[in-house]
Amino acid sequence: MQGPIESGREFEERWQDWSRRVGRLGSGAGWLIVVLIVAIWFLSGIYTVAPSEVALVKRFGKFTQAEGPGFHYRLPWPIESVVVVDSQSVRTEEIGFQSKAGVPSTQFPTKEEEALTLTGDFNIISVETVVQYDVTNSEIFAFQVEDYRRVIREAAQAVIREKVATRGVDEALTDKREEIASEIQRELQGLLNNYGTGMRIINVRLQEVTPPTQEVAAAFDDVNSAVQDKERLIFEAQGYSNEQLPRADGQAQQILNVAEGYKQSRILRSEGDVARFLSILDRYRLGKTVTEARLYIETMEEILPNLNKIILSKESGGVLNLLDLERLLGSSTGGEK
Repeated sequence: MQGPIESGREFEERWQDWSRRVGRLGSGAGWLIVVLIVAIWFLSGIYTVAPSEVALVKRFGKFTQAEGPGFHYRLPWPIESVVVVDSQSVRTEEIGFQSKAGVPSTQFPTKEEEALTLTGDFNIISVETVVQYDVTNSEIFAFQVEDYRRVIREAAQAVIREKVATRGVDEALTDKREEIASEIQRELQGLLNNYGTGMRIINVRLQEVTPPTQEVAAAFDDVNSAVQDKERLIFEAQGYSNEQLPRADGQAQQILNVAEGYKQSRILRSEGDVARFLSILDRYRLGKTVTEARLYIETMEEILPNLNKIILSKESGGVLNLLDLERLLGSSTGGEK
């Protein structure tokens, strides 16, 4: 067993041996090693920033400047350091469930402690929510928010429970989901602004809102189907109305056009009859006997259009007995004699 004195002597001998070896390298080689070490230290300040990122440079722990995408240089640690923040990518938080690659959306594992929520009419429902957000102030986000995921998850859960508690179970499960999601987005954004997080809510989506038991879920599915059938029938009725109203308007306009044409034709015919009557009246005043005879003949032609006719004046007296009617009627071809 070696004593303390022997151990000390052994260490001293090793130290002297190492000193002699370093001395053999010469002053030039020693300085070269020192220069290489310093050069590597300085080169450690080179860094790159991706297109969606921003680099926040700190000097002795105090923020000095922000750098955009590309190659940059900072003084090596511990003089300066860099915090890189992804300021453009959209981040996603899943509240009440956890998605997994290759798993259908209907089979996502549910986190009941996050998903179960009480409605305004004291019913319990399961609300699975997706919150999408990005960074608007990189400096605040990097230096004033210690755990941004915890902040946004807890804030989102608080707002979701508050907004669902103001609605009935039917509204949350059926036709008011989009409205509730919009209210959650506005309230959550205001809460993050008050906290000073430097984050912006892009979208809030209620991915799945269901009753906690299968029996109740089946009943609400029936309600949803009824609501959808109602909306479908309303849309079909509106489509039928939009189809029939223009057709009825067209038919009504067609009837009006026909009536207007008939009206104009009757007016023109009446005006022609009046003009013809006035013309006859003028001729009658000039020669009553001639006009009466002509009107009589024209009337007889109109009444008996296809008969052979022999017209005799009053002054002919008994001339009819002297006429050869058979010869006259046989030689006529239907004209007037």
